[in-house]
Amino acid sequence: MKVTATTELPGGTAADTLVIGVFEGESAANPALQQLLDTGEAKRARGALALAHEGSRRWLLAGLGKRSDFTPEAARVSAAKVAKHAGGLSAKALCWQLPEGTGSDVAAALVEGTILAGYRFERYKEPPRDESERVAPLEELIVSSAVEVAADLERAEIVADAVNAARTLQDTPANDMTPTDLAQRALALAAELDSLSVEVAGRAEIVALGMGAFAAVAQGTYEEPALITLRYEGPAASGPTLGFIGKAVTFDSGGISIKPGEGMDEMKYDMSGGASVIEAIGAIARLSLPVRVIGVVGATENLPSGRSVKPGDIVRTLAGLSVEINNTDAEGRLVLSDCIAYAIAEGAERLVDLATLTGSCVVALGHTHAGLFSNDEQWCAAVKDAADRTGELLWRLPLHPEYAKLVKGAFADLNNAPGGRLAGASTAAEFLHRFAGETPWAHLDIAGTAWSLGREYAEKGGSGFGVRLLVELAAASTGA
Repeated sequence: MKVTATTELPGGTAADTLVIGVFEGESAANPALQQLLDTGEAKRARGALALAHEGSRRWLLAGLGKRSDFTPEAARVSAAKVAKHAGGLSAKALCWQLPEGTGSDVAAALVEGTILAGYRFERYKEPPRDESERVAPLEELIVSSAVEVAADLERAEIVADAVNAARTLQDTPANDMTPTDLAQRALALAAELDSLSVEVAGRAEIVALGMGAFAAVAQGTYEEPALITLRYEGPAASGPTLGFIGKAVTFDSGGISIKPGEGMDEMKYDMSGGASVIEAIGAIARLSLPVRVIGVVGATENLPSGRSVKPGDIVRTLAGLSVEINNTDAEGRLVLSDCIAYAIAEGAERLVDLATLTGSCVVALGHTHAGLFSNDEQWCAAVKDAADRTGELLWRLPLHPEYAKLVKGAFADLNNAPGGRLAGASTAAEFLHRFAGETPWAHLDIAGTAWSLGREYAEKGGSGFGVRLLVELAAASTGA
């Protein structure tokens, strides 16, 4: 989609569909749209839409609700709703007039909402034979603004495209999104972007590095696992080196501790953290942010076979700690433990890991918030602030020495799955905490937000959760 900014009013553009937003208690500048409000055909409530025609052009009046409640996230949702409606009208070019009194953050959100709402995953579907069933995508979005917003729109376009790229990785079925396929995506980004380099290590190298926990998860599958390391250094890079770590279990059956069959098809989404890390670093490189980032993605399948890791097995991690594997379906923390230790060894000074880690987090927070855990107040606040700005909601959950006691092993230093199902999200986080140590670290349990988010711009399928957050965090760490 082509995205442009203009200082012209919507009527002066070539767009076939023009959008004006109106807040409660305020009037529409266009007389025809004001008439719709006066007659009650149009509403000012958030989400309401009304259509008017002027010759061959359409005007959409979008209700924005109370001005005091209108945030960038509200703009994102409104833009998505408008984009879907405009698509049903076969619109080709859409022009939003930036609501008076709002700024570049709202302009960027309009771009994000429009692009995210246009996402489709139809690779495996036969094209509609009936022309009436075809929905042509929007080709152009214009934002009319009295203030300069072109740079903000360009950045929003890059980031939203990265989110949709992550969603494509997520939605691709596991037979076509193996660890090797995921690594190929990272390598393709490195081939395109000079500032980005990627290294991929396979099974033998993972074992040779001493990543015994990661290797244990990977030993049951005949697909080659991949330790994917991305390195980016921007121009005049400053600030601490950021380490973004992603869990990428491209299919999780649970291993020997096999999951119930119902819903297992969704376990292709267990690589969502890795997908978001890869695409976020790609966006950071496209934006040439002045920051250093190391991305570490642990990619493998978790399948049962004659060579799978077994409940009761003990493995040794890269950090030297031994782990008793009580449940092979608690595999994500095993992969992440080695990836966190590896990121620190490679020079990361501030850590964020993203993982679809625990069902307990979904029970606690549903699909509204991702769980946030951290060992450092300042770093936690930075991550939370970035999430608040991007609308990717986080809710802080506790770490505590009593939870840490629960992950102590009977026959090893740690166990990966305490019995009793108590505080599942917190005990998983405490397991990871042992590997982050004193390095400022935030763990995002995205099990409830990685897919079927339910937002207007990401209702079903992969959501790309975390891409915008990580880019915002990287930008904020340098003041860019």
